[in-house]
Amino acid sequence: MDIHVFVAEDDEQIGNALRAFLLDAGYYVELCADGGETRERLCGKKFHLAILDIMLPGMDGQELLKEFRKVSDAPVMMITALSGEGSQLRAFDTLADDYVQKPFSMQVLLKRAEALLRRSGALQREIRAGDLRLNRETFKASWKGEDLPLTLKEFEILALLLDNRGRVVSQESLLTKVWGYDYYSGEGTIHTHIKNLRAKLPVNIIKTIRGVGYTVEGEGV
Repeated sequence: MDIHVFVAEDDEQIGNALRAFLLDAGYYVELCADGGETRERLCGKKFHLAILDIMLPGMDGQELLKEFRKVSDAPVMMITALSGEGSQLRAFDTLADDYVQKPFSMQVLLKRAEALLRRSGALQREIRAGDLRLNRETFKASWKGEDLPLTLKEFEILALLLDNRGRVVSQESLLTKVWGYDYYSGEGTIHTHIKNLRAKLPVNIIKTIRGVGYTVEGEGV
């Protein structure tokens, strides 16, 4: 299922970074910087997740959340530079599902977004690809019912590749999403994990696109 995320953020740099990061994770993303325009777009279409900045021109995020709740029970994450318990309590009183304070890690925000999508049922708890099964909650993988002894990093790499079936995932994206922005390493780290992952899979479904990254292919994938 295609997952649609709406982002309302008036800081151009943060908004564009959020959009790029979410697109790279496989989501469809709409971005808006104005509260009034956000209200029209957000309440006029179906979204699986909304990420709303509290301080927006035209209409603030708290009011937008109230309007959105009239038409949707999809999860909402509030983001703000405001500190203090009062701001957080107001967001939760308005039925926000999560609250993130700036500055924040894009990697952590993505994980929190994934948690909200799983909880709402929009993001599949189990990834299925032919005889392969990956359970996001237990981090267990199996092939034809037999457990595969994957490490956590191997599981995350395979899940990311399967989430992006039909597209090539760059080495940079793998490092960013699996290890995080703060991790610095060469291509050797990815190559080693891909090699180990291939050795554990009964059928090699991981294809190297030289100079670009990796993709998955094969019957049933």
